[in-house]
Amino acid sequence: MQKQKTVAFHTLGCKLNYSETSTLSRMLEGEGFEKKDFTDIADVYVINTCSVTDNADKECRQLVRRINRKSPESLVVITGCYAQLKPKEIAAIPGVNLVLGAAEKFNIASHLRELTLNDSGKISSCDIEDVSGFTASFSVSDRTRTFLKVQDGCNYNCSFCTIPQARGKSRSDTVENVVATANALAAKGVKEIVLTGVNLGDFGRGNDGSKIYQETFFDLVKALDKVDGIERYRISSIEPNLLTNEIIEFVANSKKFMPHFHIPLQSGSDTILGLMRRRYKRDLYTERVGLIKTLMPHCAIGVDVIVGFPGETDEYFKETFDFLHSLDITYLHVFTYSERDNTLAVTMDNIIPINIRNDRNKTLRNLSYMKQQYFNNQFAGQTRKVLFEDADKNGMMEGYTDNYIRISTPFRKEWANEIVDWKI
Repeated sequence: MQKQKTVAFHTLGCKLNYSETSTLSRMLEGEGFEKKDFTDIADVYVINTCSVTDNADKECRQLVRRINRKSPESLVVITGCYAQLKPKEIAAIPGVNLVLGAAEKFNIASHLRELTLNDSGKISSCDIEDVSGFTASFSVSDRTRTFLKVQDGCNYNCSFCTIPQARGKSRSDTVENVVATANALAAKGVKEIVLTGVNLGDFGRGNDGSKIYQETFFDLVKALDKVDGIERYRISSIEPNLLTNEIIEFVANSKKFMPHFHIPLQSGSDTILGLMRRRYKRDLYTERVGLIKTLMPHCAIGVDVIVGFPGETDEYFKETFDFLHSLDITYLHVFTYSERDNTLAVTMDNIIPINIRNDRNKTLRNLSYMKQQYFNNQFAGQTRKVLFEDADKNGMMEGYTDNYIRISTPFRKEWANEIVDWKI
């Protein structure tokens, strides 16, 4: 491995994966590797995978084939959720040299020291029940907004989800450690931190999944609000049953926590929510949205929703559509249900045909577009604060208002990573 000095990364999936990829990159740069763009030729390619849908699995396989064609002498390492769930399947892909499971991905440097091109399909993984410990991660220099991982794993067992199998028990950092990281990021000039986790609202659990810290997500929010230098925080995604009234009220009165929530719903039908093993019903979701909009009428609310779940009849889908249409929300992230091994949902009857799933996805994406346009138009002519990113995209730059409206304008270097009063 002495001659392997360049490394390129590609991330599939969520904000949590981006924070972890950035941390892996810094680890290897500390070991003497030079970071390359994924489109360049590199000695080592690392793909951090997602496995929420079949598309993520397929994309991983396509990336490996592309690397093999472009740079057959390079080493290919696969990590992330797909690597933990199906290590043998990945190891069998031609061109894959190493598969790192959840317990080994942050030991990547030591694995690379021993890896050679003669190695094919090596697996370093373990039973997910044996995964413990929390590794803090954050993205920096990759983008203006920093994704800070404060929690990992999940103790919920939704019938469609493989994440507990891929990431293990719910566990998290301490408030003290997160505040220390936030102070360090402020010293680097970071203006906005996006708090990320698998089940963020469950913050406060120790390595074995128990509540040993006696700390809550609300405690974390209050402590971070006092950190000097960080001007903006966003809560990436939080379950409706864990988004308490006190958190909503605190955000409404905070100058640092942005008026922006992302709250998974998954279905607007109580029947389907029950089949999904979600821990709330429609009424609770309605209450949460209602309180947010009462205290912060300008607040953006994003919603995750799954279409085509087994048993989702036309009537149940209409319930979801009508419910979402009635809610004062901003945008939707729409997922088409796909069968995942070792989940309860894959054993259920009344499977929805793929073409119907896809049609429902289009219907909700159209609804999302209309919701977003309606939300944006409410603020036309208003002045709101925009944090501009430092990327020059063909002479343009982008940024987000406090309430998550994307703004695009001709690139001006002096605005990069600065908060600017902007008339919408």
